[in-house]
Amino acid sequence: LAAGAHGLAVVCVDEGEELRRAGVEAPVLVVGHTPASDAARVVELGLMPTVGAPELADALAAAAAASGRVVPVHLEVETGLNRHGLLPEDCVALAERLRRLPGLEVRGLFTHFAAAEEGDQRFTRRQFDVLRRVSERLPFVPERHCAASASVLLDHEMALDAVRAGLSLYGYRPAPWCGTDADLAPVLALRARVARLLDVERGATVGYGRTWAAARRARIALVMCGYADGYRRGLGNRAHVLLRGRRAPVVGRVAMDMCMVDVTAVPGAAVGDVVTLLGRDGEEEVSADELAALGDTISWEILAGISARVPRLYLRGGEVSEV
Repeated sequence: LAAGAHGLAVVCVDEGEELRRAGVEAPVLVVGHTPASDAARVVELGLMPTVGAPELADALAAAAAASGRVVPVHLEVETGLNRHGLLPEDCVALAERLRRLPGLEVRGLFTHFAAAEEGDQRFTRRQFDVLRRVSERLPFVPERHCAASASVLLDHEMALDAVRAGLSLYGYRPAPWCGTDADLAPVLALRARVARLLDVERGATVGYGRTWAAARRARIALVMCGYADGYRRGLGNRAHVLLRGRRAPVVGRVAMDMCMVDVTAVPGAAVGDVVTLLGRDGEEEVSADELAALGDTISWEILAGISARVPRLYLRGGEVSEV
């Protein structure tokens, strides 16, 4: 918001409420499913829901009438993702119905691309054309949007009236060829501390399942971050972390609350040292793309998977501004 965004998008009412409780007053669009039972909360919190069913529309109209407010709503047209959206004819019909309900304002129309980060953009272009045709039939709807990070980086025509940047806000590209001229820099790091150091003899095993055995006398660091924190179990015996500016391998299976790291080659490693599991330390970096490749997943899941129990430290100008 400080950088110029005119609003925020969330997937559910609970996330919208979290923003409101934190003092965010900007427009908040709920792009996911909202049950009719949440209509009163939507009105009370001043959210913009996506309406996909008459039941929700009627409940919102009743809640709006009871509060004396006008509720702005968005509609999602189905263009090929086949998830939340309404087929074009159904979307137009619902928009006209909503227009006649007191207390509701049809503020926006959007779609969600199925393959915008893929090399072949023909399907994405067809989706975009369907959105435009539906928009032409609904001239009373003032705002249209469709572009997530890939389209933001690839096709400025698809910016329309708003964009829904997600992954790129973290400084990552949806694909290596997306937005190669954009100066993106990763902004998130996941760090923990060394809780213990122990020396093991050659042949000793570490962790559940005994999947790693020391090939020589080794120094092992216990790092307090595990899969319950979002550091994936499958990274054991595959990933590296950064300690004192050096890469060190994760050994054995990642446990729920901790992982083990071979720090034999890191001079001076000590209890309390900061370990970077994701991010940069000196000249070395572990990226979300690297962890995604090792874990057979995508960078979105690596970033979104950091659990709620991990403290968030917000930095501004290199200094912690919020915790």
